[in-house]
Amino acid sequence: MATDVHHTPATLATVNGMQLCYEAFGDPVAPPLLLIMGLGAQMIAWDDDFCIGLAERGFRVIRFDNRDIGKSARLDKAGLPNVMAMMGQLALGRTVTAPYLLKDMAADTVALLDHLGIAHAHFVGASMGGAIAQDIAIHFPTRLTSLTCIFATTGASNLPKPTAEAIAVLLSPAPLTRDAYVDHHIKSARVLRGPNYPEENAFDEARGRRNFDRGLNPPGVTRQLAAIFASGDRTKALQSITAPTLVIHGDADPLVHVDCGHAIVKAVGRASVDIIRGMGHSLPRREWPRIIDAIARHAR
Repeated sequence: MATDVHHTPATLATVNGMQLCYEAFGDPVAPPLLLIMGLGAQMIAWDDDFCIGLAERGFRVIRFDNRDIGKSARLDKAGLPNVMAMMGQLALGRTVTAPYLLKDMAADTVALLDHLGIAHAHFVGASMGGAIAQDIAIHFPTRLTSLTCIFATTGASNLPKPTAEAIAVLLSPAPLTRDAYVDHHIKSARVLRGPNYPEENAFDEARGRRNFDRGLNPPGVTRQLAAIFASGDRTKALQSITAPTLVIHGDADPLVHVDCGHAIVKAVGRASVDIIRGMGHSLPRREWPRIIDAIARHAR
């Protein structure tokens, strides 16, 4: 990582009764901006250069592994939920339970702020991370300076569903051997990203190997997915959000349909929106300048 941007390497912090792994980029006294990643994704899914780009715009950028992934705590004693059974219950209109909820992951995030001595921050969440950021805005409103949700949803059950190919990626278990996992990662990334950024294909193998070497946790991904299912619809609660809100979404997202982003805007009522033509469920390098500029402009 060749840069003059200050970098705090990966560090373990004991927060909310567990350890979370985090690192930071940028001036330690700059306004803090916390990045929250999605289902089964480690903090390195926020690419180093993406973080540096935000730091260069005047922020202290903090990324971290959510519970149950990467180098953060693994909650194996919580058990392994049956997500297929949960999906069946949800299809019947019933509520379901999980080992933990997204609001518990939101509490982890706020506890990390406490550990770092940060009173409030700009929050940027992608996919499940966007839902966690929404829960922070709902349950810990004084801790947000601004909220940005990237390809996220309200959790409402009446919104468009993922494509069959995206559902297959979501429910396909990650292989436990390195080469098989990398092949799985390449195929999954290309489904979720879609066909409009072929130059990204060159990065998929290296990203897959880095993910595997750093720390997979398939049971943890199952628990995270169960948390999404059990956390329900935030539409009504989103009406209470007062923090300035930005929604960024691709109009070709096969996993979280663009209408899900529009639903956040409608629910919050005062949100700005940036719809990126052709973008799927990924953060392709070609769009980084636009996304980074949008986040920085919104945070300011």
